Amino acid sequence: MNVAVFHGSPRKGNTYIATTIFMEELRKSGDVSFCEFFLPEALPEFCTGCQFCLGKTNDNCPHSKYVMPILNEILAADALVIATPHYGACSMSGCLKNLLDHLDFLTLNVAPREEMFNKKAFIISTGSGSVAAIKPIKKYLKNWGVNRVDSLGLRMFAAKWSKMTPGRLDKFESKLQESARRFFIAKKKWPYLSTIVMYHMSKYILKKYVGAGKYPYEYWKEHGYFKKRPF
Repeated sequence: MNVAVFHGSPRKGNTYIATTIFMEELRKSGDVSFCEFFLPEALPEFCTGCQFCLGKTNDNCPHSKYVMPILNEILAADALVIATPHYGACSMSGCLKNLLDHLDFLTLNVAPREEMFNKKAFIISTGSGSVAAIKPIKKYLKNWGVNRVDSLGLRMFAAKWSKMTPGRLDKFESKLQESARRFFIAKKKWPYLSTIVMYHMSKYILKKYVGAGKYPYEYWKEHGYFKKRPF
């Protein structure tokens, strides 16, 4: 299993430790390889909202030299692991949101990739608002068409991983290891209902309101998505 891992903080703190435990357990489960991206180093430029990737092919992005290698790894991977601490202002870290902003063209109503519908993903977050951090990421991945999105939020109630009580450390480590084992063996299922609904909504909107000549419409037409589902 080839896994693309996105570290949503450069600090290598609590979330990094939790992700490392998860990855180590995945390695024990079978033949697993990782391609890791550390943000913001892997994507140092902020999305400017130019929308070039929404109205043209995504290689028109002014930051394509950073985005294209990331996109290629995502498409080649069997699974994604996305990790972020909880940040008070916007739940997920700013550099992770920047990544999702740059990849907005993957959503069903623009230019979805058929490869995404065979992937699974796991989200890891630490902090008192970890559940709030996970929620928008999960929604976004479903809009990419990812087949299964699982997650684990760890409310630590401690500033550092090492400052937790031994009992809580063991509990969290066990949760991460069990989650990794389940993630490794998880099989493809029928798409989420929200994915199916989004597909039909997107098809209707592109036909009625976007129309021929516009990039999303022409992309869907070229790939035959008006006649067949990409999943």
